[in-house]
Amino acid sequence: MEGNTLVQFKDLGLSLVLALAACGSAAGAGTAGMAAIGAWKKNYAQNKTASFMLVAFVGAPLTQTIYGMIVMNKIYELAAKGQYLWGVGAFCGLAIGLSAYWQGKCAACACDAMGETDKGFGNYIVVLGMTETVALFVRAFTLGILGRLGGQ
Repeated sequence: MEGNTLVQFKDLGLSLVLALAACGSAAGAGTAGMAAIGAWKKNYAQNKTASFMLVAFVGAPLTQTIYGMIVMNKIYELAAKGQYLWGVGAFCGLAIGLSAYWQGKCAACACDAMGETDKGFGNYIVVLGMTETVALFVRAFTLGILGRLGGQ
């Protein structure tokens, strides 16, 4: 009976990594999106041109969902061999999701600043890139560990 209970949760690790990464992406993009709309509203109210470049800030957190999917696919390969890796999925997904969430908050600030001044796009993108690097590191290091587990 206990074996069947564990088997029914065999996809938990791969589900968690994707779901938590996607939740972070959704929260980050939503936060940045609200700031972009606010910046555009201010521009329209002042009869100024609203910068479409803010869409780049809004979309930045979405890539973390892709990183979660990449790790999910590797966990899937190992789950087929009987390694369920719930903890790896949970903590990797959480770290990637938090990267997306905080990137979205940084992007919201970038939307506000660029909407007000129409300057600084390059500087803002650098900050978003630094925040994204956390997710890239987590993905790369997790895939390295999973690669070693797959060879055993």
